[in-house]
Amino acid sequence: MHTIPDDILARFDALFEEARAAGEPDPTAMVLATATPDGVPSARMVLLKAHDARGFVFYTHLDGRKGRELQANPRAALLFHWPRVREGVQVRIEGSVEQVTADEADAYFASRPRGSQIGAWASKQSETLDMRATFEARLAQFEREFAGRAVPRPPRWTGFRVVPHAVEFWYGAQYRLHERHLFERAADGRWSQRMLYP
Repeated sequence: MHTIPDDILARFDALFEEARAAGEPDPTAMVLATATPDGVPSARMVLLKAHDARGFVFYTHLDGRKGRELQANPRAALLFHWPRVREGVQVRIEGSVEQVTADEADAYFASRPRGSQIGAWASKQSETLDMRATFEARLAQFEREFAGRAVPRPPRWTGFRVVPHAVEFWYGAQYRLHERHLFERAADGRWSQRMLYP
């Protein structure tokens, strides 16, 4: 199992706390880029829900577009952009993707607000919706179904963990003379570090 070295995690955690202290609207917001098996890319904003030496975790529905793409082509890129930190900071992460365990997904789902839990059942993520009223009717249907009891995790709703093979810390500077530090994992699992021109 590949793990992220402590110094990379410590650098990420320090910048994440700087972003929180700087008043970034949501430091957990990150761009997730996926691609189909034949290389057609797509990107969207998701929220980081956990991270540790194993990787960076977000949650979604397996049958939505990103879920389908990640199952067919289990590679992804993440991008954090914190413009209020220093002169602007980006963290770029690229790697393979794996599903979290059922226990991890259950625990996170149980921590969500009830409205979000109901929404996970009501949404046919990424499918065509004829009108908003149809979705609202599905919300009401699941509110009735789970009235008076805990909402279980939908069977096709889970988390993905991005296991990095590359992490870049990008520090903004005047005149676009940025500072870039790239950490890369080789096939043997060893990590190396190098700087990049801006």
